[in-house]
Amino acid sequence: MVVERKKPKFLRKDWHKKIKLGSTVKKNRKWRGAKGRHNKIRLSRKGNAQRPKIGWGAEKTTRGFVGGLNVMGVSNLKEMDNVGKGQGIVIGKVGLRKRKEIIAEANKRKVKILNKYKLGESKNATN
Repeated sequence: MVVERKKPKFLRKDWHKKIKLGSTVKKNRKWRGAKGRHNKIRLSRKGNAQRPKIGWGAEKTTRGFVGGLNVMGVSNLKEMDNVGKGQGIVIGKVGLRKRKEIIAEANKRKVKILNKYKLGESKNATN
């Protein structure tokens, strides 16, 4: 059973006011520490966004897990031998032929692939 942690999204101060801070561009919504003298987020005032602190980290036993699975990077068939039970794989930066081989081997071993998408298409393709 996977237990989801309740953790806020740590967004930058005034991210909703400026486009460059990610009001529409999700990848720009990165945390940057608040620096201002009277900044309410820096002062951790009630009613304002939470700041990343030590207490928000994952437990040591589940740290680095993706969707409840321990993840391993795989870029060739030889590395598939190191994948154990209950682990997921992320296929590395490889060509189409090697990707097909890795996917076939993973399906045979019943290992979950976390970055699998249709072959021949890029993952960022828009239809």
